[in-house]
Amino acid sequence: MESAIAKAIQLKYQPVALIWSDEKPADAMQFAEGKWGCVMWLIVHAAKGKPAVADRQTFGCFGGGVGLGFGNQYVNFPGGEEGFCHFLSSGNASRKSGIEIAEKVKPFMTQESYDHFLHGERYIQSPALVEKFIRSLPLTETPSTYVVFRPLSDIDPDGEKPQTVIFFVNPDQLSALTVLANYGRGDHDNVTIPYAAGCQSVGIYPYREAQSNRPRAVVGLTDLSARVYVRKQLGDPHLMTFSVPFFLYEEMEQNVSGSFLECATWQSLLYE
Repeated sequence: MESAIAKAIQLKYQPVALIWSDEKPADAMQFAEGKWGCVMWLIVHAAKGKPAVADRQTFGCFGGGVGLGFGNQYVNFPGGEEGFCHFLSSGNASRKSGIEIAEKVKPFMTQESYDHFLHGERYIQSPALVEKFIRSLPLTETPSTYVVFRPLSDIDPDGEKPQTVIFFVNPDQLSALTVLANYGRGDHDNVTIPYAAGCQSVGIYPYREAQSNRPRAVVGLTDLSARVYVRKQLGDPHLMTFSVPFFLYEEMEQNVSGSFLECATWQSLLYE
């Protein structure tokens, strides 16, 4: 499946198709069961041209399980959902049994994760507000065994349909895709930027949008931790994700021809 959008905006990395499937590509990258990893690494792998996959035992981290649509995996976090609520906010060090739990899981954590477990990532003000945040998430139970990431160019347009198409974009390309998402709509609310983990902004939020009669694109990589991981993988400090439910992707593809993408203003940004 070739992308007119990718060509028009001169995308550096391949668009990534997120697919629900009961079959796993034979050569797909996959985390070992129980091994920590960031879902964004799987997506980067696909953007570089190779497939990657996750299932309910190999989603890398509990947040990744949530983000890909494997239910509320926060209940399985060390110390349960309460442990996660403290992890994302003020930390578990002052919580009853917090230090004891931390010592039990320390051998399975990076030093950074261990420090965050004790002292908090401080991304949300309090554990109570983290609980409220969890309740507001569009938690999803994917109907398939696997969530597969593949280069969009590997997808047969007459075969399987992606759930979501993910672009890694710089600020100019992000601007262009925002314009294009609104181009054929006649209004102005067709792109959203939720406060979300990097995996949530490519997974459960686009899943929710796909259920709408007028699905919106979802901008991501506002997750600071995910930005660190992606920068290490791609070496570019300016990238964001732009995730598009497939219905909207097809609409945007059809609107490339004759649009601003063929005009001088956009061309001047391409060639500066």
